[in-house]
Amino acid sequence: MGTGNDTYLTLESPVTGRFRDRGSRFIAFAWPVESEEAVKERLSQLKKKYHDARHHCYAFRLGPEQELYKYSDGGEPSGTAGRPIYEQILSAGLFNVLIVVVRYFGGVLLGTGGLHNAYKLAARDAIEHARIIEKIIEKQLTLSFGYEHMNLVMQTVNREHLTIINQQFGDSCHIEIRVRKDMIDKVIGIFTSTGKINVEKI
Repeated sequence: MGTGNDTYLTLESPVTGRFRDRGSRFIAFAWPVESEEAVKERLSQLKKKYHDARHHCYAFRLGPEQELYKYSDGGEPSGTAGRPIYEQILSAGLFNVLIVVVRYFGGVLLGTGGLHNAYKLAARDAIEHARIIEKIIEKQLTLSFGYEHMNLVMQTVNREHLTIINQQFGDSCHIEIRVRKDMIDKVIGIFTSTGKINVEKI
């Protein structure tokens, strides 16, 4: 899975993982997310809900086309929390994922090695409990054409298994479609070869 140019792996739904070490509890929350705004919203919700936790450490990776990632140690020693969480996302090959690990301190210092291990294993536990799915990268096109070309457009939509997401009919026709990334050039070529259908990428 996930080896095509227009597919990626992500989580199907939110999931939780846990790890304990010498009294400290580490609870990992993993979500599928689509944007930095969604990341900020999840972080804000979690910090309110678990306001009594000592640390809120996280990592996220968005993409896959314009990859964007960030991780935070949340007050733990540098490199002991955010990075090991992020490395678990990388090793699972996931995109559009946020993992937050909340720590309740148990009174015993774990040291940098112990912390690194705890955050890594809490994040891994969440991923191991998740259902990982493959998603297709899609692009949107707007087609503008006269009514006389409606049959050709609809035949192409059906034959190439394209998805219509919006359509407007007035003096002419305007249809928005969703196309697999790997098929975009082929589909544009089919529509523009008539010379009568205007195609615009969104």
